[in-house]
Amino acid sequence: MVDALGLLDGLTATGIILSATIFALLSLYKSIKLKAKLLTFAALTMLFVGFLWLGPFIDLILVTFTGTNITPIYFYSLLSYMWVAPVLIFAMYLGGELLIPKKKWILVGAFIILGIIFEYFLWFQTDQSFTWTLTNPGEGLIDASFVRTHPTFLLIALFLVTALVFLGIGFFIKAKQATGDLRRKFFYLGLGFTIFVVCGALDSILTLPVAIGFSRVLMMTFALWMYLGLKT
Repeated sequence: MVDALGLLDGLTATGIILSATIFALLSLYKSIKLKAKLLTFAALTMLFVGFLWLGPFIDLILVTFTGTNITPIYFYSLLSYMWVAPVLIFAMYLGGELLIPKKKWILVGAFIILGIIFEYFLWFQTDQSFTWTLTNPGEGLIDASFVRTHPTFLLIALFLVTALVFLGIGFFIKAKQATGDLRRKFFYLGLGFTIFVVCGALDSILTLPVAIGFSRVLMMTFALWMYLGLKT
């Protein structure tokens, strides 16, 4: 049986994945129906953002049905963070198309390179990139923390700061400059990306279960704001 902290960890991760998947599929359906390319990129961004919590979700499933945790333990981090590069690339394309369309491929190209570097460190230096804690095997869930001097963490920090400044603040500035319905849509996009960055950062910093739970519940709204910002 999963312990209380494991349930909080696993169920909130499940909620994020479900909300992201639902709005991703809804956006994908609308993108096909309306032939709206940006909705396709939004759908992929939402889907891969949800997958960033795949580690605790899979660990919850395994502990619930088999009484064992993910093994080897480093798979936990790979399951979650292998999606960082896809999230980054699709999100930057989306932001570039809306904010700096003439230079979007320069932006996307730069982050493709950074994403490849990140994935290299993630896959080939996993043991040096993370520390793992499992205090109650078979009942509790794995907890992974970045080694904060390793390039994997430094790249994650760079990605989060860039996303906050370019996508979060960038869309808020666009909202301030726009009027009417367009202003509302830019505001929703800025809010969505800000929630993603702030909650994503807090998820790796917070240790109080209640605080983590609150942060993840807020994160469940990310895909909703993205969808509202781009739906037609």
